[in-house]
Amino acid sequence: MPHIAFYAGSFDPPTNGHLDVIRRSYAIADELVIAIGTHPGKAPIFTAEERTAMLQAVAAPLAMGKPLTITTFSDLTVDAARRHGANILIRGLRDGTDLDYEMQLAGMNGQMAPDIQTVFLPASPNVRPITATLVRQIAGMGGNISSFVPEQVRVALAAKFRRP
Repeated sequence: MPHIAFYAGSFDPPTNGHLDVIRRSYAIADELVIAIGTHPGKAPIFTAEERTAMLQAVAAPLAMGKPLTITTFSDLTVDAARRHGANILIRGLRDGTDLDYEMQLAGMNGQMAPDIQTVFLPASPNVRPITATLVRQIAGMGGNISSFVPEQVRVALAAKFRRP
C-alpha cells in the first residue's frame, strides 16, 4: 500500500516553514497532497488560485520525482484526505502551543478516521519562528520577509501591499 500524505493548511502565504514540512514529508511518503483549506468566513490575502500557483511553483522542485497534488477543500480534513486516498495526515509543529492544539485535532481526526494516521513533523530550527500571520504583518508594514518566504512569495506579497 502506498503512503499518501495529506498536508492541509491555509498557506496564506506559503512560507519557508511550509516548505520545510513539504520537503520532509517526501521522506516518509510516496505521494503528497497539499490541500488548501477554504472557509467562507475567512478573508485570505491571496485567492485559492494564487495560493495554488505559488505552492505549485515552490513545492514541485521538492517532490524528488514523486507525485504531487495541490488541491482545495472546504469540508473536514479527514473527508478531503479520504477523497485523495491519503492514509497519513501531516502536521507541522513549531512549539508546545502547536503540540497542545494538534494533539486535540489528531484525537478528533483519529475518532472520525481511524484508518488515517497523523504524523507530526517538528519544525527545523531555522524555520521554527515563522508563521504566515507574522509574515503577513511584517510584509504589510514594509518589512523585509526575504528570509521567511520563497522569492516568488515575497514578490507576490510586495505586490499585494504596494503603497501608492
